[in-house]
Amino acid sequence: MVQKPAPELSVEDIERFGPDPLGAFKANLARVEERIARACERAGRDRASVRLLPITKTVPAHILRFAFAADIRSFGENKIQEAQGKREALADLAIDWSIVGHLQTNKVKYLTRFAREFHALDSLRLADLLNKRLDREDRFLDVYVQVNTSGEESKYGLSPDALPAFVDALDQFPRLKPKGLMTLALFSTDMDKVRPCFRLLRRLRDEAVARNAALTQLSMGMSGDFEEAIEEGADVVRVGQAIFGKRPTPDGHYWPGLISN
Repeated sequence: MVQKPAPELSVEDIERFGPDPLGAFKANLARVEERIARACERAGRDRASVRLLPITKTVPAHILRFAFAADIRSFGENKIQEAQGKREALADLAIDWSIVGHLQTNKVKYLTRFAREFHALDSLRLADLLNKRLDREDRFLDVYVQVNTSGEESKYGLSPDALPAFVDALDQFPRLKPKGLMTLALFSTDMDKVRPCFRLLRRLRDEAVARNAALTQLSMGMSGDFEEAIEEGADVVRVGQAIFGKRPTPDGHYWPGLISN
C-alpha cells in the first residue's frame, strides 16, 4: 500500500503540536532517549535492556503520521475504540499497536484483530475470552499481567495476593504469550512514594518467574517517573507526554483514579 503524504496542519494542530510536529517529535524523542540512557547508566544497566513504548493516546491519527516519520513504529493506546480508529486511518503504515489500558470484555474481538501486545491483563475471564477469540483469528498475543501495587481502589489490576494463583492459571490459555508484569505507580511527584510501587512489582516478578519462566519483564514508568522506574528495573517504559506534549484531557480520563498535574 502506498504511504499517504503528510497532512496539512489546522490552527488547532499548530496550537497543540506547534508548526513543525515532525521536528518537535524528533527533538522530544532524542531527549527521552538521552534520559533513558542516563538512567540506565546510573543503574549499571545496558541501554538495550529497556524498551521505549510511545503512548499515543489523544494524538490524532493525522498527527501520528509525523510520529511515524520520526521513526516511531510502536504506538500504545489506552482505549480500544481510539486505537481501532487510528489503525484504520493509518492502515498504510507498518505500525505495531499495543493496548495498555483496561479492556472491557465486549471489546475483546476488536483488540485481537490487530494488537501485538496487551499490558492490562487482570482477570481469568478476560484471559479466556482473549484466548478463544485469538484461536478464531489464528493469532497470538503478548500479554503483561497488571498488578495494583499502590493499593488504590480506583485502579485496575490484580492485588499482589491474587497474583500467584493467576500466574498458575496462565497455562490454560495457549494463545496468550506471557511477557511480564505491569503496574501504574502512585501518581505523585514524590518519588519516595512512587518507588515502592516499582520495587513491589519487581519483587512480585521475581516470585512469579518461579511459577512461569516467561514472566521476566516489568512494564512500569510513564512520563513523570520513567527514569526512576528504570533505576528500579523496568524493561518497558510507557512514555507519552514527554514525546507528544501535554494532553488536552485530564489524566483521569484515561487512567481512572489519577489527578491531573
